[in-house]
Order: sequence, then structure tokens, then C-alpha cells
Amino acid sequence: MGNHTGKIISGIIAVILLGYVIAVYWSVEPEQFDVVAAAKADAQTNGNTLVTGYVTTHTLIKVTDTLLNKPGGYLSNDMMPPSVMMDNMPAWEYGVLEMTRDLTLSMRKDFSRSQSQSTEHPSLKLAQPQFNISSTAWMWPSAEGEYQKGNDLLRQYLTQISDNSNRDSQFYARADNLRAWLKEAEKRMGSLSQRLSASVGQDRLNTDLAGDSAADQATMTPSHNMVKTSWWQIDDVFYEARGATWALLHYMKAVEHDFRPVLEKKNALVSLQQIIRELEATQETVWSPMVLNGSGFGLVANHSLVMANYISRANAALIELSELLAQG
Repeated sequence: MGNHTGKIISGIIAVILLGYVIAVYWSVEPEQFDVVAAAKADAQTNGNTLVTGYVTTHTLIKVTDTLLNKPGGYLSNDMMPPSVMMDNMPAWEYGVLEMTRDLTLSMRKDFSRSQSQSTEHPSLKLAQPQFNISSTAWMWPSAEGEYQKGNDLLRQYLTQISDNSNRDSQFYARADNLRAWLKEAEKRMGSLSQRLSASVGQDRLNTDLAGDSAADQATMTPSHNMVKTSWWQIDDVFYEARGATWALLHYMKAVEHDFRPVLEKKNALVSLQQIIRELEATQETVWSPMVLNGSGFGLVANHSLVMANYISRANAALIELSELLAQG
């Protein structure tokens, strides 16, 4: 009886250890990839022409494919162990998803349209809503199933713009189109910076109506309030930021290729390259086994504040780039 019980305990311990090893493996963040080289290889494989917009569109497809098919697959909606007990990788996935949603929407609204009165591209019109399903949906329709459908439709658009005989499918690399997407990225980055900075708690003044003496809002709010990210959510916010900046880094490198003539004309190429440099810093290896939350100038590191610093600098460069593109 004792020997039988010992075997059961040993089996349980072995299962727990195996689950832990799998969870650690699934938590490894995907490597960065060369967006231009990947797009060129894809074009060659599929017999396509590397036209304007090919690199950006292919990068969007490949980032989404990475989100769905990395080790362990898509984990945010898993209901079984060990993934149901993991939170860092699902947070990373959500960060990637948010940046992907923004770019897909800009592809539908701006990059594929010549002007505000032009019609939407049919493939993008169908693709963009597919990414809006809840990231945790697991029953029919599942999140990964809908995202894959969206990616397949993006692939259709990619094939269509590379077809010289298809005049109705275009990618317009214009300054106003790029600026529209950059404004969305600014909002994402600003929000992440604020949430990361709140890891140590801040007494913030209410600046919601600043800059407009006639501005008003629906209900009254305090003149200042204490903002602090919960201790239980600090690592989630950190890895969401890691995922968002990983995706944005690749999208910026793709834009650098497709919009190079526009950027050079506006003397804005170096500003975009500075954004890329700041985003690359966000992807440095995290050597600590856990995300630490030390005070601002304390003895223990605060990984959230370090990440917030890089994101804030990237966001400042985003704002500068947007202003340069708005100039004649």
C-alpha cells in the first residue's frame, strides 16, 4: 500500500514538473526577424512582385502567424493546464494583438485607399473585423480561428497588390496615410507608458481638460488622484508592453522600407530610425526570473520604469515624426 502511494505521489510530482518545463518553454518570446528579407523570400516563393506595400503587408501577416503558431500556439484562450495558469505569455500576445488590430484598421481605412471618398478594398473590409473578437474567446468561434481567417484575407490582399494587372488593389505610401497610423501608435504607447509608470504609484493632477478654457466633460472628476498598478498586474502590464513593442518594432522596420521615399522627402527618416532604436532597447533580455517592482531610486530594480523610459522616448519620437510628416 505504501509503495503504491509512493508511486502515485511520484507520478503527480513528475506531471507537475513536466507541466512547469512546458510552461517555461512556451513562455519564451519569439525571436525578431528581418522584415525585408522575409518579404523577399515570400515573394520569390509565391512568384509575386515586391511592390510598394509588400513588406508592410507581409510583416503584418508574419507577425500574426507568429502569434498563432509560436511554441504552444495561441495561449490566451486556453482552458487547460499548463497554459491556463500562465499569464506572461498571454499578456505578451495581447500586446501584439493590439498593435496588429491598429495596423489592420489603418490598412483598411488608409493604406489601401486613395482618398476618403474611395471604396474599401473587399479583402481588407472582411479581414479587419476578424481581429476584433475577444482575445480569450475559446468556444465557436475561437479567437485563433477568427484571427487565422483574417490572416488568410490579408494574404489575398497581398497577392492582389502584387498583381500588375489588378488596378483595383493598391497600397498607397503617402505621408497622410502613414501619419494616420502613427497617431494610433502614439495612443497605444502613451497608455502603456502611463500604466508602466504607475507601478510605484503616482499622485497625478487631472489634465483632462488642459489647453482649452471652454472644454467640458460629462461628469466631475477629482483635481488629482493616486494611480497605482496592482502588484498582481505589474508583470502582465510589463509583458503586454513587451509584446506591443515587439510587434511595433517589426511594423516600423517595414514602414521604413515601403515609405522610404516619403520619409526622405520629409527629412524624417532619421526620426523613424530613432523610434526603431528605442523599440529595440525594449526587447533586451530580462535576466531577472521575475519582474521586479522596486521604488524609483531604491536598492531593487523596477523593470516597469525601465520599460516605461524606453517607451516614452519612442513615443516622443513618434510625435516628432508625425509633426514632420504633417509639414509641407
